[in-house]
Amino acid sequence: MSTVSSSNNLIKDYEREPVPQGMRKGWFRLSIVWMGAVIALSAIILGGTIAGGLTMPQAVAASFIGTFLLACLSALCSVVGAKTNLSTSLVSSFALGRYGSYAVSIVIAIALFGWFGVQLDLFGGSMAQIIRDSFGVEVSKRLLVIIGGILMTTTAVIGYKAIEKLSLLAVPLLAILIIASLVKVVSDSVQFADNLFGEPLTVGVAVSLIIGSLAVGAIIGPDISRYAKTPKDAVISSFVGFFIGFSLVLIAAAVIAKATSQVDIIAIMLGLGWGTGALLILILAQWTTNDNNLYSSALGFSVIFRNTPKYVLTIIAGTIGTLMAVGGIYDSFIPFLIFLSALIPPIGGIYVADYFMNESKYRYENLDKMKNVHLPSVFVWIAASLVAFMTTPAPNGFGWFSITGASGFDAFLAALVLQGVISKVEQVRTAESVSM
Repeated sequence: MSTVSSSNNLIKDYEREPVPQGMRKGWFRLSIVWMGAVIALSAIILGGTIAGGLTMPQAVAASFIGTFLLACLSALCSVVGAKTNLSTSLVSSFALGRYGSYAVSIVIAIALFGWFGVQLDLFGGSMAQIIRDSFGVEVSKRLLVIIGGILMTTTAVIGYKAIEKLSLLAVPLLAILIIASLVKVVSDSVQFADNLFGEPLTVGVAVSLIIGSLAVGAIIGPDISRYAKTPKDAVISSFVGFFIGFSLVLIAAAVIAKATSQVDIIAIMLGLGWGTGALLILILAQWTTNDNNLYSSALGFSVIFRNTPKYVLTIIAGTIGTLMAVGGIYDSFIPFLIFLSALIPPIGGIYVADYFMNESKYRYENLDKMKNVHLPSVFVWIAASLVAFMTTPAPNGFGWFSITGASGFDAFLAALVLQGVISKVEQVRTAESVSM
C-alpha cells in the first residue's frame, strides 16, 4: 500500500486543480525550470545564426531587445498562473468558456506534442553525429530517437518535480560549458573578426526570430508559474529565465560563432577540443526543453479527458510523437505545426486582458459556473489569429503587412486590445443591469 501511495505522490501534478500552498516554489527554483525550458541546442544555433548575419554590437542589441519582450510576455501570462495556480488550459476556461477551453487544449496539446517530435528528431540526429564523430561508430538515428523518446516521456510523466530536478542538473552544467568555451576562445587567441558569414539580417528580423522562437512557451507560462509562491516570484523567474538566461546564451553563442565563423554547434565544440562530454551536456539541455513540450501537451489533454490520469495521456502523447519522429513525417508536418502555433499567442492576450478586467472571476470554485462558450472571446481568438497569419511571411502566412515583425507577438497584442475592450463593455453592461 505504501509503495502505491509513494508512486501516486511521485506522479501527482495537480493538473485539474490548484497547486496547494505547500508545493509552491520561490523564484530561484522557477527560474531554473524556465532556463531549462528555454535553453537548448536550438537556442545556441539561433545565437550562431544571428552572429552570422549581424555585427556583434547588433547581435547583442537584438538579443537584449528580443529576450526583454519575451520576458514581458511571459511575466504577464505567468502572473495569471501564479494568482490562480491553474494550468493554461484551465485558465482559458474563464475567458472562453468550458468548450472554448477544450478547443484551446486541443490546439496547445497537438502543437506541443508535435514540436516534441520535431525536437526529438533533432535529438536523435545530434546523438548519431556525436557518436559517429567521436567514436567512428554508426548508430541508427531511429534507435536513438526511440531511446530519447522514452527518456523524455519518463520525466514528463512525473511532471514538474522531474522537470525541476533535471533542470537543476542541466542548467549549471550548460553554464559551465558556455563560460569555459568563451574563456577558451579568448585564451587561444582565436582571431576574432566581426565578419558576416551567414545570411545578412537586420536587427528587426533578428528580434523577430528571437521572439518567434519562444513566444508559444511564454504564452503557456501558467503551466510553470502555477507552482509559484507569489506573483512576484513568477515575474522575477520570467525575467531571469528569458531576459537573463536566454539573452546570455544567445550572446555567448554569437561570440563563439564569430570567433570560429561557424554555426554548427557540434562542429564548434569538437573544434574547441571539448569532446563527447560537452556534447552530451548540450543533448541534456535539449532534453530539458523537450520534456516541457510533452508536459504542457499532457496538461492540455487532461482538461478534455478528465477521467484519464495525466500519466496515461503523457505516455500516449509521447508514444505518438516518438513514432511520428521515427517515421520521418515531420518534413510535411512542420507547416501544420506552424499553423497551430499561430493560434496560441492570442490565447494569452485573451486570458491576460480578461483576468485584469475581471480578477474576481478567476477562482477555482467558479470553473463550474462558466458558460459553455463565451462567443465574444472566441471571435477575438479568431480575429487575432487572422492577424498572425496576415503578418506572417509567405509561404506559412499571407505576408500582407507587418506590425512588430514577430507575428506571434502581433497576435498577442491584437487579442490583448480586443479582449480588453470586450471585457470593459461587459463590465459596464453588468454594472448597468445591477443598478437597474
